Amino acid sequence: MAEKPKDDRTPEELRLPLMEAMTDHVAFDGWTEKALANAAEDVGVSREMAELAFPRGAIEALELHLEDADRVLAAALAERDLASMKIRDRITVAVRTRLELNMSEREVIKRGLATLALPQHMALASKALWRTCDVMWRAAGDTSTDHNWYTKRATLAAVYSSVLLYWLNDESEDCADTWAFLDRRIENVMAIEKAKFQMRKACENAPTLSSFLGRLRYPGA
Repeated sequence: MAEKPKDDRTPEELRLPLMEAMTDHVAFDGWTEKALANAAEDVGVSREMAELAFPRGAIEALELHLEDADRVLAAALAERDLASMKIRDRITVAVRTRLELNMSEREVIKRGLATLALPQHMALASKALWRTCDVMWRAAGDTSTDHNWYTKRATLAAVYSSVLLYWLNDESEDCADTWAFLDRRIENVMAIEKAKFQMRKACENAPTLSSFLGRLRYPGA
């Protein structure tokens, strides 16, 4: 019986093939060590090599899956003419593109969210969500560096999270209900931003406490 040819790939080179093979098992086994072991068998390497590729186990494979999804999203958005669109349309396209790219992996994503919801993985969940929203805003042309950098991503995180959960359970044709839900969420955010802008403008001409006290002290001023 002929021996199998030796796999000379390094643990680093095996990370992506293992992660991709693992997604075939995640729907049944979740992001677990069992799914990782099955992926190692599919790729044709030992469990020991899989452990070297992912020292922290299956959760590290999930982290790579999320990072890879952001890389694919950034590349896809770079090919879109976002600059010619209004800001709200750029963000709508960014969110929709992310979901469309993952249309065949809804069960994989469900399993991933179930894992990230565990208390020990909340930090990773927050980091991954923030990075995805940052990718979307950067693609949309955002160059802010002040507090707006944080508020924009926090707002988008809320929108994207709600739309993602809606999409995971959407059975409408071509996810039409999800796209309508996305439009409503974006519309809500724009209405809030418009109200905030109007409030700031109104406050610019409103008397401050210091000026009010000054008038009490110096009525003729």
